[in-house]
Amino acid sequence: MSLKKKIGMGIASAALGISLIAGGTFAYFSATAEQTSSFASGYMELTAKPTELIDLKKFKPGDYATRTFKLKNDGNIDMKNISLDTSYSVTRDGAPVDNALANKYANSIKVMFLDNTSGDKANNIIDEMTLLELRDMTPEQLAERLEWKWSLWPFPGYYAPVEGLKAGETANFRVKFMFEETGAPQNDLQNLDLELLWTFEGFQVDGERR
Repeated sequence: MSLKKKIGMGIASAALGISLIAGGTFAYFSATAEQTSSFASGYMELTAKPTELIDLKKFKPGDYATRTFKLKNDGNIDMKNISLDTSYSVTRDGAPVDNALANKYANSIKVMFLDNTSGDKANNIIDEMTLLELRDMTPEQLAERLEWKWSLWPFPGYYAPVEGLKAGETANFRVKFMFEETGAPQNDLQNLDLELLWTFEGFQVDGERR
């Protein structure tokens, strides 16, 4: 055998040896495990029906009207409490009136919060205040006031909107509006239109260990 062939075979044998040694270093046991996580946030949705609670024409001192509407939690998270914010605008013949007159008219309209009795049962007045008073109260102040009032009744938590509302549940909310009769001339309050906006806001229950 020629020297060239011997050298070639030696190099090939050395390469094969290196290959076997290198391959041997990757022979081991192994195991793997995978884990995935997902976080899907819940959602909150509050609806009030009917969207237009009351539309009174020719409203005069001494008149009153009782209405019931429903608050529903259409989300998938329970609501711990629901706040109520009040705003309004007053016009005459389509034009805004000055603040003093607007507030006087709002102060003559009382809102009476009623319990949720029905049929021939009397509607007990839980609390009452004027639209002006309601507008000037923060939602937190109103919640504290009504929560204290309603806690005096046999079934605290039955009344909306102060107490919570579970996902998918509906609560009745009954109110009575009255144009207060003062016994004195109220001629400056004629031919006024008041547009009332009530904004309800639901807040989630406290976070918990999951």
